[in-house]
Amino acid sequence: MRLALPRWAGPLAVKAAAFIIVMCCALAALLGVLVHVSVTDQTVGQARGLALSRLAEATQDYEAGDTLMPSAGVDPSGLPAPLRALAAAGGRGTMVSVYQGRPTMWAAGPVAGHRAVAVAVDYSQQSRTIAGLDKSILWSSVLAIGATVLVGVFGVTRVTRRLHGTALVARRISGGDLDARVDDPRTKDPSRPQDEVAAVAVALDTMASTLQSKLLSEQRFTADVAHELRTPLTGLHAAAELLPPGRPTELVRDRVAALRTLTEDLLEISRLDTGREKLDLDTEELGALARRVVRASGTDTEVRVLTDARVETDRRRLERVLGNLVANAHKHGGSPVVVTVNGAMVTVRDHGGGYPEYLVAHGPQRFRTEGGATGHGLGLTIALGQAEVLGAKLFFANAIDGGAVATLVLPVVDRR
Repeated sequence: MRLALPRWAGPLAVKAAAFIIVMCCALAALLGVLVHVSVTDQTVGQARGLALSRLAEATQDYEAGDTLMPSAGVDPSGLPAPLRALAAAGGRGTMVSVYQGRPTMWAAGPVAGHRAVAVAVDYSQQSRTIAGLDKSILWSSVLAIGATVLVGVFGVTRVTRRLHGTALVARRISGGDLDARVDDPRTKDPSRPQDEVAAVAVALDTMASTLQSKLLSEQRFTADVAHELRTPLTGLHAAAELLPPGRPTELVRDRVAALRTLTEDLLEISRLDTGREKLDLDTEELGALARRVVRASGTDTEVRVLTDARVETDRRRLERVLGNLVANAHKHGGSPVVVTVNGAMVTVRDHGGGYPEYLVAHGPQRFRTEGGATGHGLGLTIALGQAEVLGAKLFFANAIDGGAVATLVLPVVDRR
């Protein structure tokens, strides 16, 4: 089973913690080895010096014919074989071994007749000292590693939390929330040190502010242009109505009507962009509303109600969404066009060439049309914006057997 990590504990935090642990273990191991070697050499050196000094005394006593000290003897039974061989060959040396169940430091040297005189020095105290030292090194290393890891992980997680918060703000901005800001406290207090995370936060906040101001300027420009166009277009429409009947008059009236529709669409998009649209909620029967939209469109559209549902919605906005979807299906798709109501889900399907790939992947884009399509390309954009205001979800896809499918999912009234 894979260990679940907190959302802020990403790969960076795990890698940093692993690096700290490895470095702490390596440092503790290096220091422990150095201390162990140094103390062991000192302890063994002292024991070896004592054993050699007693060996010198025992050798003098043996050569003088005096009685040897209790810890000395000639060719004693416990003398290690390598040390016995060294003494028989005329050399002197020391060696640690276990004698009578206790650690013993042996010192041996040659005497006449290729024999070895040896001295045994109790090495138990020194052995316990080294063992205690090793144990102390181990426990102190564990405590030091634990404390260092805790401090290191605390420091790393503070950084990763800040990075995670910055990433969340970036996702909110990419999702359309241009008011989102990191507001890192370090960026507001000049006395506090500015680190790289604070620099990223400042850059993100600056980018969001610049982007927001540019978008607001574009929205104001679009709204102002559309608003200013309404007055001359109203006059142009009135003038077109006074023209004598004929084909040129029909063309002029058609173009004037298209300009008026485009202007109203631009104004509607400007209102949607502000994000301050208010809903006029009421409970509606979805099947009846779909039939009403189709009748108002004046198109040959089939309505299928599989399962009706009551939804709490803004009737005008929902009719606008469905009307735009039906109009787009007839204008850019192919017959037959079918509107299907299944609970709180409404699908509008045509049997034409389907949506362009960019629209399925990224949603409708303003004024973008492909494949010889005509029109100003704002109908689906308005439908998507109004659906978001309604709290609904609008999806665009292509049917396997051909045709475009728009799916609108509405929130259902809670009957409890």
